[in-house]
Amino acid sequence: MNQNLAFTNGRIFSQNQILDQHTLLISGDRIVDIIPNHDIPSDFEINDVGGAIVCPGLIDLQIYGTDTDLFSAELSVESLNRIDQKLLKQGCTSYMPTLATNTLEVFAEAIAVFKEAKSQVALGLHLEGPFLNPAKRGAHPEELIIQATKPMLQELLEGQEVVKIMTIAAELMDQECIDYLLELGIHLTLGHSTATFQQATQAFDNGVGMVTHLWNAMSPFHHREVGIPGAVFSHGSASASIIVDGIHVDYQAVRLSKELMGDRLFLITDAVAACNKGVYQHVLNGDHYVMPDGTLSGSALSLLQAVKNCVHHVGIPLDESLRMATHYPAKLIGRADLGNLNKNSVANVLVFNDDFEVQQVVFQGEKII
Repeated sequence: MNQNLAFTNGRIFSQNQILDQHTLLISGDRIVDIIPNHDIPSDFEINDVGGAIVCPGLIDLQIYGTDTDLFSAELSVESLNRIDQKLLKQGCTSYMPTLATNTLEVFAEAIAVFKEAKSQVALGLHLEGPFLNPAKRGAHPEELIIQATKPMLQELLEGQEVVKIMTIAAELMDQECIDYLLELGIHLTLGHSTATFQQATQAFDNGVGMVTHLWNAMSPFHHREVGIPGAVFSHGSASASIIVDGIHVDYQAVRLSKELMGDRLFLITDAVAACNKGVYQHVLNGDHYVMPDGTLSGSALSLLQAVKNCVHHVGIPLDESLRMATHYPAKLIGRADLGNLNKNSVANVLVFNDDFEVQQVVFQGEKII
């Protein structure tokens, strides 16, 4: 049951504010205000967090599953619900379930399951493929990568309002198809692509707003052709997601990317789950996942761990690292009510200690932990 909650005796991080000696007020499923400690109303339940960090719930725009639940392998309401609950306990209160390249029939089934599930945690689907470049396919099966046509897209996507993000190799997609996807309100991101600097820049100018997992599965930064990294560094408005596990991208590359991109760089986990069936069979290899043939396939990160890595290994201040996992992804998808602790925003709150251990999670005003 929603109630009036007052989170006090912590450090409050919200967007561009870091507040000590203040209290976060929640009523129902909304943020009421952040006020000085001595002004707490009498009808609010005091929640002393003992010096911990209070921040907005984390937002992951690219994750395939967690633990043993790989959404694309299960495609069930129950699986999606389990992923919801596991991510909430990690402090991730909003996410985009992602499906890697597969058949259009599987994508259609995923759309139907998502509609049926009516998840409050999942914001929509992210389709990473199948309209990619085989030359940069990574763990995506080459036989399932196809060329997009407008009739094909219409058959899959018309009237569904579930798919929110799509990763494409823009150099292989007609502008007619790109324009159609944009008309549907789908956020397009360039990935698994050999696009040159010129091709990538043209894609950004024509509506592709992001790059998928910067540095991974894309044309490299070379001194004679700076490729997708050079294009997104130079463009000024295009954003990029990045996997900060120290495996997918070296921490020094993260540092340089951050210096060049500022608030256009945001965190994803790209996390998968242990799976021994279907197209994507992920095997845990210590602190990351590989395919049975050893190909790097996905991370074993939580988003809070990615924030910790940014602070401890990259040298990004905590407030900015948190913005990379809250405010920036929310802004990209047009959700001003998420990723911050502003008045009237959704009451999704994470409390964690100096060791980056989750202490409390509030989702839509309800205590999860």
